Amino acid sequence: MTASWKRMIGVARWSRRAILGAAAIAFASVSIIAPVAAQVPDLALGRVPTLAPLVREVTPAVVNISVQGKVREDNPLYKDPFFREYFDMPKQIEREVSATGSGVIIDAQRGYVLTANHVVDKISAAQITTKDGQKLMARLVGRDPATDLAVLQIQGAPRLKAIPMGNSDQLEVGDFVIAVGNPFGLGQTVTSGLVSALGRTGLGKQGYEDFIQTDAPINPGNSGGALINLKGELVGINTAILSPAGGNVGIGFAVPINMARSVVDQIVKNGRVQRGRIGAGVQDLTTEARARVSEGAVVGEIVPGSPAERAGLRKGDIVLKADGVTIRSAAQLRNKVGLTPAGQMLRLTVDRNGVPETLDVQIGPPEQAPRVGRSH
Repeated sequence: MTASWKRMIGVARWSRRAILGAAAIAFASVSIIAPVAAQVPDLALGRVPTLAPLVREVTPAVVNISVQGKVREDNPLYKDPFFREYFDMPKQIEREVSATGSGVIIDAQRGYVLTANHVVDKISAAQITTKDGQKLMARLVGRDPATDLAVLQIQGAPRLKAIPMGNSDQLEVGDFVIAVGNPFGLGQTVTSGLVSALGRTGLGKQGYEDFIQTDAPINPGNSGGALINLKGELVGINTAILSPAGGNVGIGFAVPINMARSVVDQIVKNGRVQRGRIGAGVQDLTTEARARVSEGAVVGEIVPGSPAERAGLRKGDIVLKADGVTIRSAAQLRNKVGLTPAGQMLRLTVDRNGVPETLDVQIGPPEQAPRVGRSH
């Protein structure tokens, strides 16, 4: 990644050091919002184009997050006894944190809220403000820095609504979406746009990247907010922008909800994400592979004795699908493998010298599937 590209991603994390920083979230509610389609214009009946009915249904599930507290400064000099003695400083320095952000209620009954990890980084609790003005405390259930996601749980949450999750694998470039969040701490804000691209990687943001790119205006403070399709379903969690000056220029990124769903399931169950591996290196399609297929990921080296070898996967195989989902890139396949819990079976559809094959691979824990290059 070039230096100029890194500068442009200056606000990509929308962290607490950004204009109003970050925020934490929690899931909660007693009822689930039924999918509501956008109103279709029909001028003959006097019906004008509007997203208002859809917005009324989904916005109660998007909350504002306020973070206040103290965090310890992680500076090695503070651990040096000579430095502390010379400058008369304590062993650990704490600083005050005050920030705002966004989150999405995804489980009303249990009070779970999904947000971006950088919103609640190093914070164990946060205040949630709902659309109707309720102010509720939420505790951190768990976080996953690799996907920049975190789960909060609202304490004693009455009268909450959750938003249904959609299927981000069904998104197509050109689909209409709306973004809901708390930009610059202004309060709940709704914007609209298109899915500009899918499967974006290489932002240097996290270890597991498969971003939805959208031109729906999102800004610092929108992190953790919702990206919603016109069925009223949650399809992504807004997490980053590409901007030379810190504001929206029409290039924003969201974590696909299918990836987030896997993370949430593991965090709720285990408090953290336990990534599995199969012991196979993968890469994007080579020129030779593109002569046979248009999408997929090429298998490289296979670790001897690994789940991949036991399943019959071979070097040179082209993985076309994983559990029925079309594989567009090596990054997507790494994400799919890494977010499948150890012990579960993953069905791979591969092209082997032009002949289709189906293989069932049992996901193994990292210690049982050593890496070969960028392997999974």
